[in-house]
This record gives sequence, C-alpha cells and structure tokens, in this order.
Amino acid sequence: MAVRLDHTIVPAKDKVASARFLADLFGLTFDGVKDNFAPVRVNETLTLDFEDRPVLESHHYAFHISDEEFDAILGRVKARSLLYGSGPFDHQDGQVNSRRGGRGFYFEDPNGHLLEVMTVPETGS
Repeated sequence: MAVRLDHTIVPAKDKVASARFLADLFGLTFDGVKDNFAPVRVNETLTLDFEDRPVLESHHYAFHISDEEFDAILGRVKARSLLYGSGPFDHQDGQVNSRRGGRGFYFEDPNGHLLEVMTVPETGS
C-alpha cells in the first residue's frame, strides 16, 4: 500500500474564514464545520482541516495543479487584488515563475501561510 497524507491541521485565526478563503480561490468546496475543524477537501485523499489557534506560525503549503486550474486560481487572486509573486522570498513581486518548465506563484493567506501553486511538481511525479 502506498502511504498517502489523509489530512493535516492548518492553524488559523478564524477557521471558517480561512477555509472559505482557500475553497473560494482554489475552486473547492467547504461544507462547514465538523467537530473542532473547518475541513476543505483538496482531492479524493486529502483534507486541510483548519483549526482556530491563539498563536500562529507561518507554514508553507504547495499544490500541484493543472494549467487550467493555474489560470483560474491566478485570475481569482488578481480579482481580489491579492499580492503574489514568483518565489518564496519574492511572493509580492507580481510575477509568475517558470521553474521546471511549468508555471508557479506564491501568495499569503489571511493567516500568513505561504501558498504555492505549480503546474510541474517539485517531486517530478
């Protein structure tokens, strides 16, 4: 059996607002709070479970997406006038990168987490 990540907890100032933010930008569905979490199903095997936390530290979440999803997400980021950029240290330069022959960019969510989207995965899979 292959090992697959099933879920991970994402610390948030406001779990519902954070779940909606991700779901709206990525074209995903947020079905509401379940127990102590606000889960967003990313794909058939993974949920990001937002949880309210009094103290936050920034995390990096990277997503391999299709070219069509890339265009849609970048369009929604621009429509919201969110800052984005080409690298983890240049995530506000308004540029898209072309690493590994694909496209990618970074932006922050309302909790300061750095979100990355890329059309060619870092892992090569």
